[in-house]
Amino acid sequence: MKTLIAIPCMDMVHTEFMKSLLQMKRIGDEVGFAISSSSLIYDARNGLAKQAIEGGYDRILWLDSDMSFGPDLMARLMADMDENGLEMVGGIYFSRKTPSVPICYQKVGYFHDDETDVVSPAALNYYDYPQESLFPVEGIGFGAVLVSVDLIKRVQDKYGLPFSPILGFGEDLSFCIRARDVGATIMCDSRIKCGHVGQFIFGEEGYAHPNKREG
Repeated sequence: MKTLIAIPCMDMVHTEFMKSLLQMKRIGDEVGFAISSSSLIYDARNGLAKQAIEGGYDRILWLDSDMSFGPDLMARLMADMDENGLEMVGGIYFSRKTPSVPICYQKVGYFHDDETDVVSPAALNYYDYPQESLFPVEGIGFGAVLVSVDLIKRVQDKYGLPFSPILGFGEDLSFCIRARDVGATIMCDSRIKCGHVGQFIFGEEGYAHPNKREG
């Protein structure tokens, strides 16, 4: 099994991501690495998908450069895919905002509002997702997701560039919509929990003097 670890990024990778990547156990007969820097993430993903196809890879492990994860991430996603005959499976992570929400989606698509008679794009986060289990979703973030190259080829054959955004959606959910349309089932494993590296501004409101007494 030949796997490409594909890392799209803007112009930097986080230290915690690099620590996670260096400690991750690599699984398979051959593991390659590719990183693509672009201000247009969908363009970076399309380029990486092309590299995987032209390089004869079987699977792509997509990792975002602002993720942290355990050393067994690749092994667990591989096991999910092999044991269940899957084409696309990812771990769970959460948005970098307050309140944080899961980046997996129960519903993704265009929905009609009967009151306004307007059709709009929408993605409903899977707030009450099953705990510690493998479960189907309509969409998932690409922070840490394993995808078969055969699926990418099917999407590309029907739609052209697989990650080019559909109106109203980012590149990851655009791919998910296309993947489901060509017959794929998308799975999320809530037993595989990843961190989403963000920023926090510290100020005086959070200052705690070491000699300050409570009460």
